[in-house]
Amino acid sequence: MLALAQNEPANFEDVVARASAARQQNDLPRAIELYRQALQLKPSWPDGWWFLGSTQYAANDYPGAEDAITQYLKLTPNAAPAFALRGLCEFETGQYIQSIEDIDHGLSLGAGNQPRNEQILRFHEALSLTRTGQFESALTQYAFFAKNGISNPELFIGIGLAGLWMPQLPKDVEASQRDLVLAAGTAAYSMMAGDDKGGAQEFQDLFQRFPKAVNAHYLYGYLLFQTDQEHALAEFKQELAIDPSNTLANVMVAWTYMLQNKFSEGLSYARKSEAQEPNLTMAQLVLGRSLVGTGDIQGGLKYLEKARQQQPNNLEVHLALVRAYDESGRSEDARRERLLCLQLIKK
Repeated sequence: MLALAQNEPANFEDVVARASAARQQNDLPRAIELYRQALQLKPSWPDGWWFLGSTQYAANDYPGAEDAITQYLKLTPNAAPAFALRGLCEFETGQYIQSIEDIDHGLSLGAGNQPRNEQILRFHEALSLTRTGQFESALTQYAFFAKNGISNPELFIGIGLAGLWMPQLPKDVEASQRDLVLAAGTAAYSMMAGDDKGGAQEFQDLFQRFPKAVNAHYLYGYLLFQTDQEHALAEFKQELAIDPSNTLANVMVAWTYMLQNKFSEGLSYARKSEAQEPNLTMAQLVLGRSLVGTGDIQGGLKYLEKARQQQPNNLEVHLALVRAYDESGRSEDARRERLLCLQLIKK
C-alpha cells in the first residue's frame, strides 16, 4: 500500500508533463487524452479542466470543451476567461441565449482586457443577439467596432443582418441577399462611425439598388433618430410605404409625433402598431401616451396599465402612469408610481 501511495503522485506529475508537452507540440488529440488521464487521477485539479477545455475548443470539440470549462468554473467560480470561453462554446453549439449570458458575464469580470479578446467576444455576442432577434442590442454591440475603426466584410454582413432585422448568422445568408445585407451593413457602419455624409450617400445608393428592401429605410431612420428626428420620421414613413405591416415603423412614427406633442397626428400610427403586435410593450406605451396626450385619460390608462403588466420594471411606463394618474385625479396611484420610479432609478 505504501508503494502504491508513493507511485500515484509521480504518475500524476508524469501524465501532466506529457500532456503539457503534447499541447505545446499542437498534438491536440494526444493532449486531450492525457489531460483526461490526469483528471481521473486528480479531479480537483482546476488547471487540468482549463487545459482540457481550451484544448478541446481548439480541436473544435465544443460540447466537450463546454463540459470541461463548466467543471473548471465549479472549482474557480469567478474566472472571467472561463465564462468567455464557455460562451464561445455555446455559440458554436447553437445555445445563443446561454452564450450571450456567459460572454456578457465574462466581459463584466474583465475577460476583454486584451483588445483582441474583447473584439472576439463582442462580435460573437452581437451575432448571438441578432440570431435571437435582439437586433437593437446587437447594433449597440456593433457600434463598438465602428467607434474604434475596426472593420471587415464579415462585420459588415453582421451589422447588415441586425440592421435589416434578419435573425441569421453571416454564414447562413443566401447568395441572393448577400449584396443587400453587405450594403446595409456598410452604410450603417459609416453612420455609427460618425461619417454621416458618407453614410447618407451609402444609404441613398442602397435605396436605388434595392428600392423594395424591407427594413432598409427603418434602419436609416433608426440611426438618424437621435440627431435628426424630422429626417428619421420621413424614413419611417418611407418604410411604411414599402411595408405597411412594419410594426416598429408605426411605433416610431407615433413616438416621434408624441415627442413633438403632436399626439393627434401620431394616434393612428400608434393604434396600428398596437393592433399589429398587442404584446409589444412599446406599442402599448406609445398608444397609451398618445391617448392621454389627446385628452382620453381613461383610454390611455388601459394601455399603460397593460404595458406595466408586460414590463413591470420599465421606467418609461411608470413615468407615463404618473402623469396619467395625476391627470385623472388618482393621487395615491400617482404617488405609488413615483416611488416605483425612484426605486427603478436607484437600481
